[in-house]
Amino acid sequence: MKKWLALIVLVMSIGFLAACGQQEEKAASTGAKEELKKITVGASAVPHAEILEHVKAALKKKGIDMEVKVFDDYVLPNTALEDKQLDANYFQTVPYMEQFNKKHGTHIAGLDGIHFEPMGLYPGKEKRTEPKQGAVIAIPDDVTNSARALKLLETQGWIKLTPGKELNSITKQDIVENPKNVQVKEMQAAMLPRAVNEVDYAVINGNYAMEGGLTTDQAITMEKKDSDAAKQHANIISVRAGDENREDIKTLIEVLKSDDVKKFIEEKYKGAVVSVF
Repeated sequence: MKKWLALIVLVMSIGFLAACGQQEEKAASTGAKEELKKITVGASAVPHAEILEHVKAALKKKGIDMEVKVFDDYVLPNTALEDKQLDANYFQTVPYMEQFNKKHGTHIAGLDGIHFEPMGLYPGKEKRTEPKQGAVIAIPDDVTNSARALKLLETQGWIKLTPGKELNSITKQDIVENPKNVQVKEMQAAMLPRAVNEVDYAVINGNYAMEGGLTTDQAITMEKKDSDAAKQHANIISVRAGDENREDIKTLIEVLKSDDVKKFIEEKYKGAVVSVF
């Protein structure tokens, strides 16, 4: 009888311990899910989304589960942010953001700069480093990037611009000397890598050049690390006005501005992307 009682007690004890273990495991699992803060960040495919994907694991360790939503233009990431479909975006510069807010009535705020993408002058139908008379050069059609493109052409000696103007206020009307009578053709920035062989030359943003398979050694010239463009056109994390002090966004920036990310940028992009921290 005593043996039976002992066996019954043993079986009950094992069952009780197993049940407790299952409850603890379930509680731990539930707790982990509750601890993770979910955020959605919009980005251009290259390099922004790649950099964000690189830091996902580090963010999870800090309690943040990030979804990266990729966009292929410079408009939708801001409208989606304004409409609260995103918590932040990573694709633009401060001058572009300010122009966008002014034009579209949005309320987007810029935070820390992460990297700079040198713009490059790429050969198309013409391969020579000096343009022929009447050569057609395609440049981005948005205000800030077209100004950068024109400045790059001036640096190369192909045109001369109105002296003393602020970089972001330069337009085609500021071409005061044009000895080769080059024709500047404005196009949507994302289209330039596909259109480069339809024109003589194209000035292309770094991210779109990379997406189009272009490399820095193919460029005739690139913006320099110490240029006005580099100082003013770092790519930033942007949020809706009022969200600047969110802790999850601060954590995202902290992780992005790490030595690990700096090393990742240097090794992966080999000068086509330059960290600014």
